[in-house]
Amino acid sequence: MVNPQVPSTEPETTTVTLNEIIYHRRVRVLDHAGVHGVASTCRTFGISRQSYYRWANRAAHYGLSALMPKARRSSRQPNSTPADVVEIVLAEAVARPTLGARRLLEHLAEREVVLSASGVQRVLLRHHLGHRRERVAALAQITATETGLVTDEARNGPFGFCHFAARPGDLVALDTFYVGKLKGVGAVYQLTAIDTTTRWTVAKLICGEKSAAVAAAFVDEVMGVLDGIGIELRGVLSDNGPEFAGKEFTSHMHELGVTHHRIPPRSPNHNAVCERVQGTILQEFYRPAFHRQRFDTLAELESQLQGFLHRYNTKRRNHGAYMAGRIPLRVLEAHLASTP
Repeated sequence: MVNPQVPSTEPETTTVTLNEIIYHRRVRVLDHAGVHGVASTCRTFGISRQSYYRWANRAAHYGLSALMPKARRSSRQPNSTPADVVEIVLAEAVARPTLGARRLLEHLAEREVVLSASGVQRVLLRHHLGHRRERVAALAQITATETGLVTDEARNGPFGFCHFAARPGDLVALDTFYVGKLKGVGAVYQLTAIDTTTRWTVAKLICGEKSAAVAAAFVDEVMGVLDGIGIELRGVLSDNGPEFAGKEFTSHMHELGVTHHRIPPRSPNHNAVCERVQGTILQEFYRPAFHRQRFDTLAELESQLQGFLHRYNTKRRNHGAYMAGRIPLRVLEAHLASTP
């Protein structure tokens, strides 16, 4: 606890965004004009009267919050590098972090990607991987995600902890999500699995205790679903919950020949892909569904959940930075088409 009467030896710093800086400057302009007048304020802050009156009218009609700059979508060029090509470039760059753009060309050519060295460098710069130290840090973060080995490079990396898998099925993230308590049914949990390469999602509802045996049986179901769409399950990622750390689960993964990666304790950001899809299911399915009707059986809720997941996997566009508007089905088809 900091004593307010005793100044700290190191001043506290608050991280603000560029938009927040612009917002606070506009508020100061209006405050200054209320005391010193419009003409003096415009001279002091170096702005035109047209800008001042535009901000003043906006604040008068909609409140001070309207002075915050609006977020703008990044422009999309018709000749921009396709998302699947960008994915391959980033994968090769992180897998070989010490190679520059020109040296990466031969490895990209082996994967039938034809780009110039300057084109590769532009892709790397856009994703904060233009420098060798950034690519090394990214590789360290991937290692931290898969093995729990956290180095200084992983902590200070360019874009936070991430997931990376070169092929569908190499890394399927697992998690358990508490749905709620249904009257007459009991506590309901959702077991979730998402392939980090394609974002193809599988989920199942269970009632009662979540155990290692239940989680192991769920992986069997996930393996069957992925096999049906042409994906071989090779590795899973989970937290350290009892359902995933239990002997029945770990021994079953060993029997299946599936590599089990566990994230460091108290680090849910290492399983961010699964956490994020569970948040999407909560916002877009559970909350509207529970306001729309009452569920008396687990089967009713399960049926509607599977309908939502079918749409999520085959029709719903994902506008995250990785998917860039793609659909899991399209990403899957692109990987299957490129596999010899």
